[in-house]
Amino acid sequence: MFWRLSNVFGADSEPVKTSSQETQRSASQASQWVVQDRSIDEARPLRVVVIGAGISGILACIRFAQRIPNIELCIYEKNADIGGTWFENRYPGCACDIPAHTYQATFEPNKEWSTFYAGALEIHQYWKRVAEKYGCMKYIKLKQQISEAEWDEEHSKWNLQIQDVDSSATYTDRCDILIQATGALNAWKWPSIPGLHDFKGKLMHSATWDESYDYKGQRVAVVGNGSSGIQIVPALLPDVPHIDHYVRSRTWLSPTFAREEIDKRGTGLENFSFTPEEIATFKKDHQAYQKFRKAVELELQSIHGATLNGNPMQIGAQEMFVQNMKRRLANKPELADELIPAFPPACRRLTPGPGYLEALTDDKVDIVTSNIIKVDETGIVTADGQHRPVDMLVCATGFDTSCTPRFTIKGRGGITLSERWKETPENYLSVATDGFPNYFISLGPNAGLGEGNLLVVIEKSVDYFTECVLKMQRDHIRAMSVRREAVQRFTKYCDQYFSGTVFSGKCRSWYKGGTDDGRVTALWPGSSLHSIQAFAHPRWEDFEYEYVDDNASAWLGDGWTENEKNNMINVDYLDDEQIDFPLPAGVHS
Repeated sequence: MFWRLSNVFGADSEPVKTSSQETQRSASQASQWVVQDRSIDEARPLRVVVIGAGISGILACIRFAQRIPNIELCIYEKNADIGGTWFENRYPGCACDIPAHTYQATFEPNKEWSTFYAGALEIHQYWKRVAEKYGCMKYIKLKQQISEAEWDEEHSKWNLQIQDVDSSATYTDRCDILIQATGALNAWKWPSIPGLHDFKGKLMHSATWDESYDYKGQRVAVVGNGSSGIQIVPALLPDVPHIDHYVRSRTWLSPTFAREEIDKRGTGLENFSFTPEEIATFKKDHQAYQKFRKAVELELQSIHGATLNGNPMQIGAQEMFVQNMKRRLANKPELADELIPAFPPACRRLTPGPGYLEALTDDKVDIVTSNIIKVDETGIVTADGQHRPVDMLVCATGFDTSCTPRFTIKGRGGITLSERWKETPENYLSVATDGFPNYFISLGPNAGLGEGNLLVVIEKSVDYFTECVLKMQRDHIRAMSVRREAVQRFTKYCDQYFSGTVFSGKCRSWYKGGTDDGRVTALWPGSSLHSIQAFAHPRWEDFEYEYVDDNASAWLGDGWTENEKNNMINVDYLDDEQIDFPLPAGVHS
C-alpha cells in the first residue's frame, strides 16, 4: 500500500503551488522570518556582462552559457569583429610565439594548424570557428565600447555606460556580475620620441598596421626588439632593400620547443609547416595527434625551474641559451657580443623569434644601439650624431602596461580602480580586488606567465568565475567581494616569491611596468600548473558576502526542491554511474 501513496496524493496532478509565506506568519514574526518562497535548488535569475570578445571573452561566453542556469548574458566588444589581439594585430610576421597545438581551447583541438607557430590570421579564424560553433555570436554586441562602470550599493548592481563606436551615441545597461576580459596588452601607444609625428614618410605602429600600404622597395626603420619587433624584422626583410633596427636593450631568444621535430625537417629551422600528410594523419588518427600534442605540452610545462635563481635548471639554461643564439648568429658571430644579455634568461619575456637572429646577420640589416634623440621629416637622429634617412618608420614599442582598465570603473564609496591601484595593482589571485564587488578580471595583474601554457590558465580562471557565480546564485548572494586582508596576503606572497626568481633581475621589462627594478606586477607567482591548482578550489573564506533581503538563510528556500514542485521526482542518485563506489580493503585501483 505504501508504494501507492503517490496515487492517493495526486502525483499526476498539476505542479504544487505553495501558499505565500506571508500568510503563515504574524506581523510580529515578519522581521525574523527567514523561510523564502523558493525551492532550495531554484536558480535565481542573474545578468552577467562580459567586456571584450577576445579569447577570454569567448571562453567566458561558452562556459557561462553552458554552466549557469537562468542567466542573461551579454558580451560587449569595441572592435568590428571578435578575436581581440588576433583581430587587431596584423603586422607582417604576426604570429603566436607559443606552439599552435598548445595555443587552443582544451575542448576544441585543431588538428589542421598549418605551421608550428601559427600566424595571426589563422589563429583569428580558429577562434571565429569556436565562437560560431558554440553559439557565442548571439550574445556578442560588436562595436560597443564600455565607457564607465559604477557599483550601485543600494541595489547591488553594476551600472554601465556604453558607447556605440559608429554613432558615438551612448546608452546604459545594468548587470549583477561584471567580467572584464579586455586582456593585458590591448592599449597601444606611440613612443615618447621628440619629433616623431613630424616624419613625412610612412609612420606605422605594430598594433595598428596599415595593411593597404606597400612597403616593398622602401628603406625601413624598426624601433624596438620586443616580441613584435622580433617578428617584424624577418618578415619585412625579403621585400625591402635595407632595415635599420633600433635596439635599446639586449634580449634573450629562447630555444624552440619540439627540437626533435625541427631537427627532422632541417637543422636551424625554428618554425616549420605541417605537411598535408601529417595533417591527414592527425585528423584520422586521434592517438597520433594526442601523442604529438601532449609531447609539446609536456615540454612547455617542464621548465619552471629555469625561472628560479640558483635552480640547476636555471643555471644550465643560461649556457643553453648562449649556444642557441650563437648557432643562429653563425653567419656573423661577432653579433653575439652585442646581443647576448648579462641578465638571466626569462628576466624579460622570452620568444623563440623564428628567423630573427638569422635576419640580423643579413647585410641588409644594421643594428643601431645608440639612443634615439629625435625624429625629423626624413629620418632618425641618434646620440652618436648620425642621421639615418628612411621611407617607413615602424614603432614596435608595445603597449600601456599599467594594468588599469581603459574605462572608468567605480567601486564602493565611489573610488575608481585607477585610484585603488595608483601605488600598485594589488589584487587577489589576479582575478579580483577589494572594494569592487561582483567584479572579476581575466588576465588581470599577476595573471601572466613567464613560462607554461597561458591558454589553460585562462580556461581555469573562467572556471573559477563560473564557480563564484554559481555560489552567488545557489546561496542567494547579492554582493560578493574579496576581503582586504586576502588581497594583502596575496600581495605579500607575490613580493616574497618573485624575490627569488629571475624576473626580479636587473632588466627593463613590462613584467615590472617598464622599469628595471620595480615590483613584478604582470606575472603569476608560480608555474602555470601551480595556478591551475590555485583556481581549482575557490577559498570561499577569502570573500565577504551580502545576501538578498539580508537573509543568510534564504539558500534553504521553502523546504522543497524544484522537481518535487513539478511532480518530476527521480531517484537517479541510485544509478550506478552516480554512486561513488569505494574499493574494498586490499583492492587497489
